[in-house]
Amino acid sequence: MNLLLGVNIDHVATLRQARYSGMVDSPNAEPSPVEAAEDALAGGADSITIHVRGDRRHMQEVDAYRVKQATNLPLNFEMGNTQEMIDIALKLKPDFVCLVPETREEVTTEGGLDVAGLYDSLEPTVKTLQAAGVQISMFIDPNVEQVEASANIGAEMVELHTGCFANAHTDEARELEITRLKQSAIAGHNFKLQVNAGHGINYENIHFLNAVPHLAEFNIGHTIVARAMRVGLTQAVREMKELMKAYSPNPI
Repeated sequence: MNLLLGVNIDHVATLRQARYSGMVDSPNAEPSPVEAAEDALAGGADSITIHVRGDRRHMQEVDAYRVKQATNLPLNFEMGNTQEMIDIALKLKPDFVCLVPETREEVTTEGGLDVAGLYDSLEPTVKTLQAAGVQISMFIDPNVEQVEASANIGAEMVELHTGCFANAHTDEARELEITRLKQSAIAGHNFKLQVNAGHGINYENIHFLNAVPHLAEFNIGHTIVARAMRVGLTQAVREMKELMKAYSPNPI
């Protein structure tokens, strides 16, 4: 199976909010997350990822409904484990929910969810959303203990946080992170989880991840939106998809 690409369009909304915060329905409000989703589809995206944060710094609740309605791509809804977000997810009914840690101080999601440590608070959320027909992914650091906890809690997927890999600036540090990703991907495969990856993956470092087995999907946002400033979003997605063709789920 080919490696899939989920395109995160949050930062399209970041740019809109910089000028039109509180004015989402203004005819002047741009750029449009809906148009971004349509452009991503045209470029070959396999799914769309959005994250409605508690502080609404980029995507708004109304954006989630509009994006879901506008494209026939699967929708991956990133969310913190709060009752507010559970209620939105039950109304939205995305194809997937990716549970992520969330703090107001961070610029973007940094670090993985501690599934093992937060098991008791996460389990009811997992069961509630699955009962509504939503598949669950856990956004976790590449750690075998967290992979096992995700399997035990009943998640269908894990998304391995690749931020430390992306921020590794020496060959030695990068190889250490790739080793962690390999171990976690193998563990996820053995637990019969779908193994995805995301955060900080870009056009320059993506080829290093060819060494990690059993990956099913990359969720990539910032670098694609940044590249779109030069070539447009459809072409930016096409370029990323082309780079992903080199991946084999069982590298030698």
